[in-house]
Amino acid sequence: MESRNELSKYRLEEAYRCLQAANALVAVNDYKSAANRSYYCVFNAMKSILALEAVDFKHHSAVISHFRKNYVKTGIFDTKMSDIPGELFTVRGKSDYMDFYVISKEQVSEQIESAEYFLGQIHKYHDEQRK
Repeated sequence: MESRNELSKYRLEEAYRCLQAANALVAVNDYKSAANRSYYCVFNAMKSILALEAVDFKHHSAVISHFRKNYVKTGIFDTKMSDIPGELFTVRGKSDYMDFYVISKEQVSEQIESAEYFLGQIHKYHDEQRK
């Protein structure tokens, strides 16, 4: 169990590092990279929860699907938490793989705001599990 908690804590810390990087990248007008880091903030936050179950997946879509099925549909997290990973995943894919994809500062700011909300909810969950 200790190793699960350690992995979960590491992934949560990684989510915070990604969020910090996203904000730093916006400051230097690198919006595509900021969108990438916003997504990975959410992805690592989800994986921090899965680590507590000793569950992991090879594909991002499987992580998102498992999170939705086991944590949103069961009412552990608000339904708003269901849309955020998919939205950020889509933008991250476009930013990373479409040569001429353009994301505005406003759009990436919304991405970061969503990631902050998501990470905050995950952090609350972790705090409640430790009680």
